[in-house]
Amino acid sequence: MDATFEHVYIPLTTVSSGEGQEVNIDIYCYCIQFVNICLLGNQTSKTKEWFLIDAGLPHSADNIIRLAEDHFGSMTKPQGIILTHGHFDHVGAMGELLEHWDVPVYAHEWEIPYLTGKADYPKGDPTVNGGLISELSPLFPNHGINLENHVQALPADGSIPGLPEWQWIHTPGHTPGHISLFRGRDRSLLAGDAFVTVKQESLYKVILQTKEISGPPKYFTTDWQAAEASVRKLQALQPVLAVTGHGKPMREEELTNQLSYLAENFARVAVPKEGRFVH
Repeated sequence: MDATFEHVYIPLTTVSSGEGQEVNIDIYCYCIQFVNICLLGNQTSKTKEWFLIDAGLPHSADNIIRLAEDHFGSMTKPQGIILTHGHFDHVGAMGELLEHWDVPVYAHEWEIPYLTGKADYPKGDPTVNGGLISELSPLFPNHGINLENHVQALPADGSIPGLPEWQWIHTPGHTPGHISLFRGRDRSLLAGDAFVTVKQESLYKVILQTKEISGPPKYFTTDWQAAEASVRKLQALQPVLAVTGHGKPMREEELTNQLSYLAENFARVAVPKEGRFVH
């Protein structure tokens, strides 16, 4: 299995790195340098069944394993790993995690080529107007990884094996097979990078984790029409809690107001004026 980023080091971190937050009794959000993962499961339950949502940056596997053991005990492993998409900062630790746990991985069928070594993502686009991270983005890894038979497509009906209360929602734009997760009972949303709560292109705002709803990271987004439709789809769900791939969790009135503003003004505030995928 070729799923490692052995020679990839990203020397970027934030004030939130290493911080975790229990945003719900069964949703724990944890920041690895500048990207979030989630542990989905109630640590007080007798079964200790849980899922990992996304797999962080390269060389973060030991950190993720320790975090999981602190929450669920050293004898447990996740029921599976659910990937919102396959960019390097969301799958960076997959190789080491699968060697340790050997569990199924779930993703949208359109993301599978990037997770089985059959396709690479476009390189980061430095021409989008945004900030220093955009300018540095061509240096970020863009290659696909090969998870071989560990990865399987999510069921077409929107269900998630082992998570009957949750549904996956196709939210393309940032990548073709990007998904978000939603639970209707309490309107909890795990949005991935369909939208984020920090201006991810700005080095200054990323380091300080300045909280504001923003569109998907510009330098890696390839279909802006689809990205806008995805934001509108998620806004229509009226989430009460949103955990995104980058930035701090957001709730209630702050979330409602800012997400509505983004959906209504997406072309003006999210879409870059220039860029390879704008026109």
